[in-house]
Amino acid sequence: MRIASRFLIVILFLGVVLGGIFGYKFYQFGQMAEQSSQPQPPAVISAVKAKVEAWQPAVKAVGSIVAVNGIQVANEVPGVVEEINFESGDTVKKGDVLVRLNSAIDEAAVRTRKAEAQLAEQDFKRVSDLLPRRAVSQSQYDESKANFDAAEARVNEAEAQLSKKVIRAPFDGAVGLRMVDQGEYLATGSPIVEINMLDPIYADYTLSEKELAKIATGYAVEVTVAAVPGENFAGEVSAVNSSVNPETRTVRVRATLQNPDNKIKPGMFASVLTRQPEDTEVVSVPRTAISYNTYGDYVFVVENNEDDELIVNRRTVTSGETRDGRVAITSGLEAQEQVVSKGLLRLRAGQRVTIQKDSGQEDTGADGQKTADASLEASD
Repeated sequence: MRIASRFLIVILFLGVVLGGIFGYKFYQFGQMAEQSSQPQPPAVISAVKAKVEAWQPAVKAVGSIVAVNGIQVANEVPGVVEEINFESGDTVKKGDVLVRLNSAIDEAAVRTRKAEAQLAEQDFKRVSDLLPRRAVSQSQYDESKANFDAAEARVNEAEAQLSKKVIRAPFDGAVGLRMVDQGEYLATGSPIVEINMLDPIYADYTLSEKELAKIATGYAVEVTVAAVPGENFAGEVSAVNSSVNPETRTVRVRATLQNPDNKIKPGMFASVLTRQPEDTEVVSVPRTAISYNTYGDYVFVVENNEDDELIVNRRTVTSGETRDGRVAITSGLEAQEQVVSKGLLRLRAGQRVTIQKDSGQEDTGADGQKTADASLEASD
């Protein structure tokens, strides 16, 4: 009997304790539900209107800077370097002497050939004087003339060989680092120095075949390089390749740029913008108004609900070119529609909002709310 009484007392005690716990939790849940049922204050946002702008259509690409003329100067004949007439980094003109090779043997060969030619000329003159008097045959005359012509040809050959001992600049340009030394023996084809024509200069780049209809010779281009940040180099399309690469389905394009200060060099990585001649109208918004997502870009559009309160709704858009901090919207948004310009991550569809008061905005309505068609312009 005592055991049953004690068991009953324990059960009653546990019932009181557990009941108190459950009652307290039930009270807490009730308080939370009451709080959640109360309307949350609207989120404060910055908003702007999508506006129509006149943009010049452009095609973006990447490529490389290429010299109009750029070679590695080499010698055609072997020899010992006798004279070097340039320093690394010099600017040279076409025909300037860069290097002279020892030419003593070649000069002697020229003198020999000239002596042989002189003898052949004298013999030919004697035979020419005797031919009218029939003192020599026609065949002797022909042979003498051939010997004279051959002797003159050998002189020209020797002089040409001698001229190859002098290496000259093939065009105007800037030379690079000298790769030969005084007294060095150069085998045929030894590199002497690199020379490049830097003004004008080419920018070679590739475009997809679907962009081929958007470019043509004479279209303006703007080129930027990492070595000269913040500066655009203007030029125009000078050539479009006549075929499309069947493996990559791309076409090579060449633009000619002015480079008076030699700021851009061959081999630099270039970002190229090819502009079409006519402007088109686009709907644009600040770049900060778009959330870029794997499943599609979207914006939050400011609208009025049934109670004439401002809310935001998520809308998928198709974005296009970015220019000066603004993005062209090709579909999904109309001009004059109002979008959130900042803080997209803290918003959800259908959320009530209020637009922070900026200069140029107007309050409308008795409740002080701003309507979705108010004039707004928030900084990017």
